[in-house]
Amino acid sequence: MIEALKQRLQSEVERLNHEISFVLPKEIEKARAHGDLRENSEYKAALERQQFAQARVHHLRLRLAKLSDVREQDIPRDRVGFGSRVTVEDVDTKKKEIYALTLGEFIEGEDGEEMPVSMASPLGKALLGGKVGQKVDITLPMGKRKLKIVSVATVHDLAGS
Repeated sequence: MIEALKQRLQSEVERLNHEISFVLPKEIEKARAHGDLRENSEYKAALERQQFAQARVHHLRLRLAKLSDVREQDIPRDRVGFGSRVTVEDVDTKKKEIYALTLGEFIEGEDGEEMPVSMASPLGKALLGGKVGQKVDITLPMGKRKLKIVSVATVHDLAGS
């Protein structure tokens, strides 16, 4: 799982580097040909996109460096951690929900039954380190929730299936 995340980050870095090195310089040069740069919206847009892409590459490289320090054998096998699929039950409504803990960059609307949740979110922080049967209190903008952890499938369990 960690290798797959590294691969996705690296492919985005390569795509952005291509854009920074080849696509955006052509757009900037084309916009310069239009004349007065002070009132040239294409030129300003291309420069802003270039700055954004450079900042994103820097951010992704920091994430890659952090991910290279993470080893799957260091992720706990008996509690909620990075990559875990967690089934929780709302204590009040008895409604069950399934969450997949991930990094913020990888929150996507997947077609699976679980909802991706960033480990940095209030919900992710509350679940992190939890064990089956444990109750967690979460303060969200919409109010407080009490959840009971019903089951946990760690990256180790998911890798085996």
